[in-house]
Amino acid sequence: MTYENDYSIPEEVLEQICSEGFDALPELVRLMINTAMKMEREKHLGAGPYERTPERQGYANGYKPKTMATRVGKITFDIPQVRESDFYPSSLEKGIRSERALKLALAEMYVQGVSTRKVAAITEQMCGFQVSSSQVSKATAELDEQLQAWRERPLGCMKYLYLDARYEKVRQDGQVRNSAVLLAVGVNEDGKREVLGVSVSLGEHEVHWRNFLQSLVARGLSGVELIISDDHAGLGSARQAVFGGVPWQRCQCHLQRNAQAYVPRGSMKASVASDIRAVFNAPNRQEADALLKKTVSKYAQDAPRLADWMEENLPEGLTVFAFPESHRRLIRTTNGLERLNREIRRRTRVASLFPNDASCLRLVTAVVMEISEDWQTGKRYIRWESDCE
Repeated sequence: MTYENDYSIPEEVLEQICSEGFDALPELVRLMINTAMKMEREKHLGAGPYERTPERQGYANGYKPKTMATRVGKITFDIPQVRESDFYPSSLEKGIRSERALKLALAEMYVQGVSTRKVAAITEQMCGFQVSSSQVSKATAELDEQLQAWRERPLGCMKYLYLDARYEKVRQDGQVRNSAVLLAVGVNEDGKREVLGVSVSLGEHEVHWRNFLQSLVARGLSGVELIISDDHAGLGSARQAVFGGVPWQRCQCHLQRNAQAYVPRGSMKASVASDIRAVFNAPNRQEADALLKKTVSKYAQDAPRLADWMEENLPEGLTVFAFPESHRRLIRTTNGLERLNREIRRRTRVASLFPNDASCLRLVTAVVMEISEDWQTGKRYIRWESDCE
């Protein structure tokens, strides 16, 4: 049995996608899921429209509109009907569940710079149409312009500055290497978090961090009273060079993990973790210092390397005591960036390997830009006792 039908996406819709970006997603989702449902009905009937075949198992009976809420807004789909049958397309439910995956697939096409072959495979898997390399190129260029404008937007007063880094696999000079993705998040005058910038480069060397931090200052970042981060390679020297007079809070969560590497016996790990938590949870700096001194003495004989490490490193996690008690839970670690990194990881896992740093930067920027906008429309993260000046 063979029959052919035109299930391609109209050229004007593709042009709309190129010109409007993700604003055109609702129409594209509607067309693609409608197409999938038509194909499913034909498979169920065993024949195409107006086709006479021995395999036909029934007859089409038009369409019934159904409006459903999706992540890209309310969309009215055309549900194919079949005479004298309880047929209901599974494509609709599957399409709604996977419409976020569809958005990601489209994002891959626009922001990863993937090959035409991979674009075709993605779109065919999502029910059916191919996008030419020229269309992908146009959309990518437009998106690059938007993302760059966002990365270079003016900044303002941010009392708290969170810095973090993660790694993504990128192909460079024919080899797969780990590129460092640097992230900066601030808490603005309204008490809301805002992703300030993102940068991608090979390694976390000081020059990468320094250039990144200098770019934030050049865009108007001011009023920073505390920097919260882990002890990333190269960050310390860059931070001193750019924000030399700003106090540093080393992430307490990372300090807890780092300490376990110096515990000589597994049976001691729970006790060590509990003792460190007690130091971090002290009501004030004086009691924290006293507890730290006591803890160092406790392990000096049985675990001298651990004791030395504690004495040298744990004070870097106590800077938070100089700030308002109501803020401490939110500024003593970089855990507030977990959702950010989780979303980045979820998207980049699909890509697996980026063809270059630019494609990695596109996708990461698109993700953090979306999350930053959500933060801006959400609740306050921190309430200030006084306004930034």
